[in-house]
Amino acid sequence: MTTWFIVMLVVFGAFKIIVSSLPNTVIESIISKYETHPQLEEENSTVTINGNNLEGEQKSKIIHDFNEGLFLDRYYAPPHNEGTPLIINAKRGKKDFIFYIYSHEEHVDVVKQHKKKVVAYSLRSKNLQNNNMFLSADLA
Repeated sequence: MTTWFIVMLVVFGAFKIIVSSLPNTVIESIISKYETHPQLEEENSTVTINGNNLEGEQKSKIIHDFNEGLFLDRYYAPPHNEGTPLIINAKRGKKDFIFYIYSHEEHVDVVKQHKKKVVAYSLRSKNLQNNNMFLSADLA
């Protein structure tokens, strides 16, 4: 009985030390699989507004602004947004994501879709909130 207790104590102690001292890269890769607002790469993304693909500087600026956006809140039911969304098709690893971005004065609503799973949340991104492309698409 005492032998098993000592063996289990040593095993749990070793497990605790291993788990608490994992390298940062391992922790970041585990967390990145489950994050709500992922960082997008320009090479693996396409940006579309009103059926038109954006390329070059506009595309890189929108992806940069999206990546720099500050996560505010998660919605448990997708909001009913009006207007033309900015659509970002992104591939991350083996997963394909579609982001629908709706601009408002005080925040940006993002609806993320992966297969049939839909997650909605809001961001604060000054450049996406005041983007002229949203206005020109709504007028067209």
